[in-house]
Amino acid sequence: MLLCVDVGNTQTALGIYDGDVLVRDWRMRTDHRITADELEVAVRGLLREYGPRVTGVSALSTVPSILRELRLMLRSWAVDTPAIIVGPGVRTGVPLLVDNPREVGADRVVNTLAAHHRHATTCIVADFGTSTNVDVVSARGEFLGGALCPGIDISLEALAQRAAALRPVELVPPRSVIGKNTVEAMQSGMLYGFAGQVDGLVRRIISELGPAAGPVTVLGTGGLAPLMEGISDTITEYVPELTLEGLRLVYTRNARATSVNSGSLKEPPAVSGRPAR
Repeated sequence: MLLCVDVGNTQTALGIYDGDVLVRDWRMRTDHRITADELEVAVRGLLREYGPRVTGVSALSTVPSILRELRLMLRSWAVDTPAIIVGPGVRTGVPLLVDNPREVGADRVVNTLAAHHRHATTCIVADFGTSTNVDVVSARGEFLGGALCPGIDISLEALAQRAAALRPVELVPPRSVIGKNTVEAMQSGMLYGFAGQVDGLVRRIISELGPAAGPVTVLGTGGLAPLMEGISDTITEYVPELTLEGLRLVYTRNARATSVNSGSLKEPPAVSGRPAR
């Protein structure tokens, strides 16, 4: 079984794969001050019955302060288990057609890989997390770039903090777009407003790509993606586990090159902007 770990700024997602089947997944709050020992306790507690059957680990962290702790945790907990941490040098097979490939987050790269694996079309991936990322994948599996926006949660928090008469509200669809009270008005602005933002970006991207791009598949992913289901007009498929699926594919691509020597984890190579040879 393969353990995939996606450490994001707000949430950490973990998934257990048996072959290409996701058999169990979890989400927990990301603590930027967590230590390797605390991380190991959390992972052991979540895995329980699956832990002894883990034969490989594929992970990424978009939080630099946790990256070192993640490496230390894996060296302690997965001492005899082949592991890959997606970063500079890891072969993904994803060409990064941007000005500075090293600026592209590992999560955006593995999402590109997973989207291309699922669909043989041009894809747009809307990832709803701490930030809302709208990324473009060519029909050849190339990362073409995208747009980054503030996420739903942090926008709601900022609004509640800066406006004295407002407070945090539950993110659920209101009775109507026209809110009849302050809570419903904030819910409408957050949910329908962000759906409109993403839909507007998607339409502009499709227009910019032009007819040569062919059919375009729009995928929604990330911890907050379920909020957009039934609200966004342009997202055609919701795949909350897209990043985990991408981590599985990266591990499969690199498995033969991964080794564990004298009980120490192989230092992973960087997310490469060149296709694997």
